[in-house]
Amino acid sequence: MKIVEIRKLSTADLTTESTKIREEITELKRRLHMGEVQNVRIIRTKRKDLARVLTVLSEQLIKENI
Repeated sequence: MKIVEIRKLSTADLTTESTKIREEITELKRRLHMGEVQNVRIIRTKRKDLARVLTVLSEQLIKENI
C-alpha cells in the first residue's frame, strides 16, 4: 500500500486497516510456523504497511487535537 493511498483514508478507515493488517500478519506468522508459507518477505512488507498506516494515523490524530 502506497503512502499516497494511505493519506487519503479517514481516521476510522485507518483504524480498521491497521486491525486488518495486524490480523494478516498474525495469520502469516501462523502459516509460516506450519510450513505453508515459504516467502518471509510478505511478512516484512505487511509490517512496513502497518508502520505506514500507524504513522499517518498518529499524524491525523495530532492534527485533530490541535
